[in-house]
Amino acid sequence: MVIPFSAVKAADPAKGKQIFQQNCASCHNVHKKLTGPALAGVEGRWADKKLLHQWIHNSASVLASGDKYANDLFNEYNKTAMTAFPSLTNEDIDDILAFIKVEEAKPVGGTPKEGPATAGAKEQGSDNSLLFGIITLILAVVALILMQINSNLNKLAGDKEGHPTPEPIPFYKNKAYIALGILVLFMVGGYFTIQGAIGLGRQKDYMPEQPIFYSHKVHAGINQINCLYCHAGAEKSKHAMIPSENICMNCHKAIKEYSGPELFTAEGKKVDGTAEIAKLYDYVGWDAEKGKYTKPGRPIEWTKIHNLPDHVYFNHSQHVVAGKQQCQTCHGAITEMDEVHQFADLSMGWCINCHRTTKVQFADNNYYSIFEKLHQDIKDKKIDSVTVEMVGGTECQKCHY
Repeated sequence: MVIPFSAVKAADPAKGKQIFQQNCASCHNVHKKLTGPALAGVEGRWADKKLLHQWIHNSASVLASGDKYANDLFNEYNKTAMTAFPSLTNEDIDDILAFIKVEEAKPVGGTPKEGPATAGAKEQGSDNSLLFGIITLILAVVALILMQINSNLNKLAGDKEGHPTPEPIPFYKNKAYIALGILVLFMVGGYFTIQGAIGLGRQKDYMPEQPIFYSHKVHAGINQINCLYCHAGAEKSKHAMIPSENICMNCHKAIKEYSGPELFTAEGKKVDGTAEIAKLYDYVGWDAEKGKYTKPGRPIEWTKIHNLPDHVYFNHSQHVVAGKQQCQTCHGAITEMDEVHQFADLSMGWCINCHRTTKVQFADNNYYSIFEKLHQDIKDKKIDSVTVEMVGGTECQKCHY
């Protein structure tokens, strides 16, 4: 049966990608078999698109109907039932299918990793402050030399015209130069002292070496594992939480060898992905050949990257659930990082600027019903949206109490 989809809204692959990452990526990949089958060509494997919709909404009802393909699939995966998604609409599912079609056309493994030379060139070109500082110092020395030459020329001109002038004072004995130098030193020293105090405990671009080389690009990017599958606390608590080893082993009991694109450290050293999986097995006490735990496990001592001062309150769930913020807002292009680094400086100014520009879910949120004036301003078309700052998001006690 052919359904005339031209009369309805066209499927949106971008929206489908977001829904896929939130609901499907922990078990499915477009090109690879994970906990569930690879999804490339999934529409062609089902006789009826309505049946595919029903399978996603409630797989048990399709199995009960006696559909052969559904039951064969169920048996192939050790009779593990697929999670039901009754909250997804048919339009949401069509968006997911549109996203899968887009991904089917892409090469497996995504874009090739930049070589060390390319990465180094980008890093070198990203910040010219050192070059500007050296040029400024050279110009300052040239200016001092020219001032001394000018003083000597004035003396020679005066002597020639019969107006003897005293010997010029060397710049290192000139009180004006000395005072100016001391003032410059105080300004430069004060600037770096203040910057150091402001950035105490925070290091932008901080990227420590971890006990196991874990690539977010491979896991969250290429394999599209939802961030919340590993960092479940991000939508439920103040802390995002470091995933336990059990979460890693949910997949790596089956995935024993790395077969993705080549991995490199920030220094350009090639990484053996299979050897890194073996390190995980050693930490948890898993024997891959016997397929069971044979010795006591020990915790992996990950090095924390993102730190905030103790007097700062930050709640992940508030930003992820209420604020609808994506991980990339604070952590950068995490799905493109082999080794995670601190993307933002996480300063108070950085947070405040975000609160000044970020719009809140205002109209349909009962929490904001007390802001009657803002609701009236929207009705009167004085404003078209409400930012976090307008509902008290820049008040001191929001983050310091």
